[in-house]
Amino acid sequence: MTGSSSEPGGGFVLLGTVVRPHGIRGELKICPHTEQADSLCRYRPFFLAADLDGEVIECADARVSGRMVILRVPGCDDRNRAERFVGWGLWLPASGLPPVEADEVYLHTLMNKRAKTVDGRELGTIRELLGGGQERLVIRDGDREYLVPAVRTFIASVGESEVVLDLPPGLLEMNR
Repeated sequence: MTGSSSEPGGGFVLLGTVVRPHGIRGELKICPHTEQADSLCRYRPFFLAADLDGEVIECADARVSGRMVILRVPGCDDRNRAERFVGWGLWLPASGLPPVEADEVYLHTLMNKRAKTVDGRELGTIRELLGGGQERLVIRDGDREYLVPAVRTFIASVGESEVVLDLPPGLLEMNR
């Protein structure tokens, strides 16, 4: 499974989120939403934006530091200027993602697909992805919501408009 987060309008994929300034020279510490932090540094071009309807800044200078990514933003040369970017996202055009293997899927491509279990139980629609260590699919149907770990073993198949999940006993009941 190749990690990725939500895809807003315009075909962009959220690669990571600015968590705080790094040092005193205006660099930013990014929490990556990719499986491996170093993979984020291979994508180009990527853009920094609070949302894709407002200010967007093209960035290219990034390096890995532990499990985080350090980003250099053009024109941002001190810690005070860097503070304004906390909470902004690092975005990549979906067309810039490398192709996946036959048995892989980008998680953002699951968005807005109907989810059901292998035994035919309709769960709802995949509405968002939550990060924080383990990516989770947020599946909603009216006021009912399920959080399902986005792991390869749970995703039985992915179709054009549907995702079939093979879930362990009791997982859905834990969501109530």
